[in-house]
Amino acid sequence: MEELIELLSEIKEDVDFENCETLIDDHILDSFDILQIISTLNDNYDISIPASEIIPDNFNSAKALLALVEKLKDE
Repeated sequence: MEELIELLSEIKEDVDFENCETLIDDHILDSFDILQIISTLNDNYDISIPASEIIPDNFNSAKALLALVEKLKDE
């Protein structure tokens, strides 16, 4: 989780990724941020996030993103 928080903080420095669970709902992340996150996760975790997984629930928190990464790594 720490590594993921670090990666996310490099994309958007002023966000409390450890505690925030409404990154999408509260418009903290915009579409450009999401594209950067997808690219970063794909590169760093050797996964490919399919379009079907690009939904608010998967991007609302670092915890949700970590669950997505772990799920895709297991596939």
